[in-house]
Amino acid sequence: MIQPFDDIYFMKKAFQEAENAFDKGEIPVGAVIVLKDQIIARAHNLTETLNDVTAHAEMQAFTSAADFLGGKYLKECVLYVTLEPCQMCAGASYWAQIGKIVYGASEPERGFKNLQTTLHPKTKVIGGILENECSQILKRFFIEKRNLN
Repeated sequence: MIQPFDDIYFMKKAFQEAENAFDKGEIPVGAVIVLKDQIIARAHNLTETLNDVTAHAEMQAFTSAADFLGGKYLKECVLYVTLEPCQMCAGASYWAQIGKIVYGASEPERGFKNLQTTLHPKTKVIGGILENECSQILKRFFIEKRNLN
């Protein structure tokens, strides 16, 4: 039996958020938070729009999900994000006690794995879901950005 709500399905939803960010001139990273196959938060980078270095997609999604649930812990939730979380977002995921992180593209320079940022011990991690698509939109964004300058 085919599971309609799998990691690819939800990563496509996060990718739609990345496209929204791209259209706004934001670095195209998107995130959704899922609880029991239901999206409870959607977000994308808003660092330029809000003039706030902490307004990463994950941070926006954590705030939205906590508001939806009425509590700060996201133990039963899954974060789908198009780019491997940075140290700040990984730290926030630790405090939110997110149950699982699924990301698309790796971030070899600023990603939590390379920086050896500690996640909550119960957090599961899966990387590389729709990696090519998630990488390509970032590459396209930065190529276009360089050509404008």
